[in-house]
Amino acid sequence: MRSRSVGTRILHATLALPALPERLRADCAREISSRLALEPGDVEPLSLVRARSRWPDYRMSVQALFDWARGYGLDDTLAGADQALMACRGAALHHDGARYGGFAFCNLFVSEERALDVLFPLAGLRIPLERGTALVFDTCQPHAVVPRGSPDFDPADFTPGHDRDQLFLTWELPVEAAPVAKALGITFDIDPATASTLEQEQLWLDGSPLAL
Repeated sequence: MRSRSVGTRILHATLALPALPERLRADCAREISSRLALEPGDVEPLSLVRARSRWPDYRMSVQALFDWARGYGLDDTLAGADQALMACRGAALHHDGARYGGFAFCNLFVSEERALDVLFPLAGLRIPLERGTALVFDTCQPHAVVPRGSPDFDPADFTPGHDRDQLFLTWELPVEAAPVAKALGITFDIDPATASTLEQEQLWLDGSPLAL
């Protein structure tokens, strides 16, 4: 078990992606409403296998991400990473260090623009969400999905009538892969004495577990 810093660099770009086919958008909307029953703030997986059968430009979209990631030396790590298709209805401010502390997320948003931002408050960064928004960030970096310009998440902004559901592809990149650590500015073994006493992944700040 190793201690590490939180990566302060957040990689982002807007890639040119084809729009999702109407059939795929309709199918995902049905699955979100019937099977997932998304509530404001929920982030849940969809069937990637099913989506790919209705997504003729899937490979083109993924290749665009790999081409961008190659500039940071991340393409080989992406190729070996676990991948999923996710749906979210906004996201309250959170970090994923307690469950995914050994990983960074690479997300590629494929839905149309919905006047939403991805907010990284500790990094002082707000990124407009639109089709083709690509992100690579440390799972321990607090983040949220909020309305454009809003300082915080409010469930009332994500009721079904607002039509603010987002679809995105996601990959889990191991932070101990040298290109990932280098790209995000992660250093290791900064507090091995504390790490040796822990039985599970945790994010600490000033000597205590961090809760948001």
